[in-house]
Amino acid sequence: MLPRKRAGEGVVVVEESDTNNSRGASTVKKHRIGDATAGTAESTVKNSSDDNSNCNSNSVGNNNIHSGGNSVAKEEQEPALTMSLGDSNPADIDEDLHSRQLAVYGRDTMRRLFASNVLVSGLQGLGAEIAKNLILAGVKSVTLHDEGNVELWDLSSNFIFSESDVGKNRALASVQKLQELNNAVVVQTLTTKLTKEQLSDFQAVVFTNIGLEIAIEFNDYCHNHQPPIAFIKSEVRGLFGSVFCDFGPEFTVFDVDGEEPHTGIIASISNDNPALVSCVDDERLEFQDGDYVVFSEVRGMTELNDGKPRKIKTSRAYSFTLEEDTTNFGAYERGGIVTQVKQPKVLKFKPLREALNDPGDFLLSDFSKFDRPPLLHLAFQALDKFISDLGRFPVAGSEEDAQKLVSIAGHINENLGDGKLEDINPKLLRHFAFGAKAVLNPMAAMFGGLVGQEVVKACSGKFHPLFQFFYFDSVESLPTEPLDSSEFKPLNSRYDAQISVFGSKLQKKLEDAKVFIVGSGALGCEFLKNVALMGVSCGNQGKLTITDDDVIEKSNLSRQFLFRDWNIGQAKSTVAASAAASINPRLNIEALQNRVGPETENVFDDAFWENLSVVINALDNVNARLYVDQRCLYFQKPLLESGTLGAKCNTQMVITHLTENYGASRDPPEKQAPMCTVHSFPHNIDHCLTWARSEFEGLLEKTPAEVNAFLSNPSEYTTSMRNAGDAQARDTLDRVLECLDREKCETFQDCITWARLKFEDYFSNRVKQLIYTFPEDAATSTGVPFWSAPKRFPQPLQFSAADLGHLHFVMAASILRAETFGIPIPDWVRNPKKLAEAVDRVIVPEFQPKEGVKIETDEKATNVNSAASVDDALIINDLIMRLEHCRSSLPPGYKMKPIQFEKDDDTNYHMDLIAGLANMRARNYSIPEVDKLKAKFIAGRIIPAIATSTAMATGLVCLELYKVLDGGHKLEDYRNTFANLALPLFSIAEPVPPKVIKHRDMKWTVWDRWIVEDNPTLRELLEWLKNKGLNAYSISCGSCLLYNSMFPRHKDRMDKKLVDLARDVAKVELPAYRRHLDVVVACEDDDDNDIDIPLVSIYFR
Repeated sequence: MLPRKRAGEGVVVVEESDTNNSRGASTVKKHRIGDATAGTAESTVKNSSDDNSNCNSNSVGNNNIHSGGNSVAKEEQEPALTMSLGDSNPADIDEDLHSRQLAVYGRDTMRRLFASNVLVSGLQGLGAEIAKNLILAGVKSVTLHDEGNVELWDLSSNFIFSESDVGKNRALASVQKLQELNNAVVVQTLTTKLTKEQLSDFQAVVFTNIGLEIAIEFNDYCHNHQPPIAFIKSEVRGLFGSVFCDFGPEFTVFDVDGEEPHTGIIASISNDNPALVSCVDDERLEFQDGDYVVFSEVRGMTELNDGKPRKIKTSRAYSFTLEEDTTNFGAYERGGIVTQVKQPKVLKFKPLREALNDPGDFLLSDFSKFDRPPLLHLAFQALDKFISDLGRFPVAGSEEDAQKLVSIAGHINENLGDGKLEDINPKLLRHFAFGAKAVLNPMAAMFGGLVGQEVVKACSGKFHPLFQFFYFDSVESLPTEPLDSSEFKPLNSRYDAQISVFGSKLQKKLEDAKVFIVGSGALGCEFLKNVALMGVSCGNQGKLTITDDDVIEKSNLSRQFLFRDWNIGQAKSTVAASAAASINPRLNIEALQNRVGPETENVFDDAFWENLSVVINALDNVNARLYVDQRCLYFQKPLLESGTLGAKCNTQMVITHLTENYGASRDPPEKQAPMCTVHSFPHNIDHCLTWARSEFEGLLEKTPAEVNAFLSNPSEYTTSMRNAGDAQARDTLDRVLECLDREKCETFQDCITWARLKFEDYFSNRVKQLIYTFPEDAATSTGVPFWSAPKRFPQPLQFSAADLGHLHFVMAASILRAETFGIPIPDWVRNPKKLAEAVDRVIVPEFQPKEGVKIETDEKATNVNSAASVDDALIINDLIMRLEHCRSSLPPGYKMKPIQFEKDDDTNYHMDLIAGLANMRARNYSIPEVDKLKAKFIAGRIIPAIATSTAMATGLVCLELYKVLDGGHKLEDYRNTFANLALPLFSIAEPVPPKVIKHRDMKWTVWDRWIVEDNPTLRELLEWLKNKGLNAYSISCGSCLLYNSMFPRHKDRMDKKLVDLARDVAKVELPAYRRHLDVVVACEDDDDNDIDIPLVSIYFR
């Protein structure tokens, strides 16, 4: 049993409750307005900073939540322990909701967003997408401005509107559904003509449907306003789009790329001018020439520890030269960390009036179209002049209107002087004119993500803004066959805008498509919205299948916009399918809750795959992607792949017979820290958190589960341990015995005792043993100091109840320990004073380091806990006898409760304990500590995610979907994309073709599968191959050999059916839904050269 203080030394009081539990009052909710504005003809824009001033003062930076005059005894006014030291999170950020977004932006950026008021003018498809992304991001308010009414035409691109909204004001028809996305954001409407003065109520204004003349007027006002108002003008016209940004005369970017500052561990520094700094070679340095860095913990050359940023002159893989004369500095001895210092950047934007004539460098997206941006800059000005002169857009299919636009563009070009273009590309301008009125959903989704991110930059100074023009087109998405003008005529349907660009034939192909979307998370929700608006699978022949085995969690709601808080706990695919059907009631959709993998091939069988037109992946892990990729290869189905990581996104088109498959190229595996580094020699917080997560799972999940396994079937469990007879079995039994005997907890005081002794063991005793075994002056066998970089010499911690970090660790550990034993948790544990009194009762034995203790230092070792012993079998028998004795004293049905790590519940103390474990260990090794949120990102392996990059990725994929479903497009028409919205950077290129294998007059790729029908015998298959000039010497099915020319007895199998051989020899089970089996054939040509041939499918039914 655990040691306790003697009777009479203190009494623990458990009856009093915690009267000041700040957990219960940690969320200050902002006012919701939405329905109030929806019922009025117009709403005036209010100064939200005044409306919510009281709310905001509480929610940003104010931790004092008063109890309204209740008289509370002084003793009970101790603040409740809510976080590890240094992590006083104000009640302004709902971390459960925004955890993935916080991983991208950080708290400071989020707080700036929470204080930002944004105007979005123009609520067609693009405006709706921008507003959606901003509301999900959590700005303070979004004001929706539109003077026009909903038309049937708008339903091609706006996910908010339904046919019943036709005739209503666009802003008023949008407000309620947009408000549902995030009740913490104030969503308002404005339905009258805007004046310049009204813009002063906002930090950023976005215009999606505005003429150049009024845009210049508004932009001048915003540019000259004090402080400047960020102005963004964006348009989507058919398959063409534009963005212009002006954030004022001087705009400061605090963080240009959003990446963590790079660091290096110093190995040596020269006394030179310039100084050469060398770092340890376990990781390449990420510094660049011109970066600024600071030094810390340098021994000897202490002059560098002054915190002054110093400039890197030249950077290499593992060293760099410093613009610093260190000739007269002290000689470098050892140690030191070098850390990048991010420098603010000031950008001087030009107003639209000037930038139109002097646009500077355009942001390029597709290097095959390097001459396109100046032409589109001209085209959008020509379109504005066309609309100004004629009061309408060009008519789709009208050659007269297209020629008029070309003429206007030519006239503008003639007056450009030195900037005149040699070729204005009339063919491209014709396409531009035909689709100019249409707002296509994929374009709106892409530009909605891009512009939404620019607004976030404008409001926060996080990431580098777009400077200043960006143009994009996807004319490759147009059908390959020339279209007659009659194809573009409206049909009085919700798809008329799309038909005006692509024609009615492609629309029919979209509607009849059979599509499989794998995953219904952030990407899946966006894809569902997009395909519903495009009309994909909305015809009589069409069908959309979506599957996801996950359920909705609160953290999903900041990105997975089809879900609401009342959907938490429900199946993702079912809720998303229902929401998509409400966007377009004609959508033929089936929602499944099956994981796609080998175990569900009875659900997703051959007939299912063979019937598909295209597969769209919306997955979050590589293994699932690889499986779907193999299925698509096998059944020769196009696969549209995409993924996001924070502000980055990528898309990859896997097109049948045209491109390489997803699995053809793989990222290198992530580098894992050696076990000895994690357990004894950590040198960064990631090591500490990896160790903390491992300890959490061992103490609270694995060991209690082992206890239950023993108690549920003692004889079987002990037999398996005896049979194993190794060090691992010995250690496992020892841990089980600890739980049931030496460290068994019966009261909450026992749990506190256990937690306090764990602190002593982890952060004092183990460190004392380590530095006893390896003193600070220890050397290796080669004479090199043992504690050389990257090793850090540790110091043991002295427990102090006055240290809230120490106390918080004990609190979290004791609460979770009590949970595993089913012990009630008293409220007083959250009161620091009462907890300190309980901790003070614990007897902490003196520790003496031991001689001869082996501590693993080999980086290749995979287990550092214990070594095998010749006495393992004897020790195991002894442990089993003691366990049986313990079991006899337990009540019937006794069980422990294993705790599975759950990162997204901030009330369960899981992350509190892991952060406490990691930070105390970090203190041992003088490693900078992290708050609970950062610990959650690392230990919880949270993938940073934001709505903007997700929207952009799905928009780009759906532009490719037009090509796939149309058919007939060549490799050069398709596009793969990598984009980083933080920089911003776009890299768009053709996909890579597959590797081609040639033999005689035949050639094949990874896409090919040879099919042999009519249930052949082994002899018939060999002859079929012989006719192709291929001599098969080995045929296998699964891991079993059906035929090998070297084995004489295999000749007896010649006249047997291959399917029978598979059943009899390979023991293959062929369910009723399987019509074929696959065999791998090894072949040679007539010159005995090995030839890699495709998989051979034997059809037997």
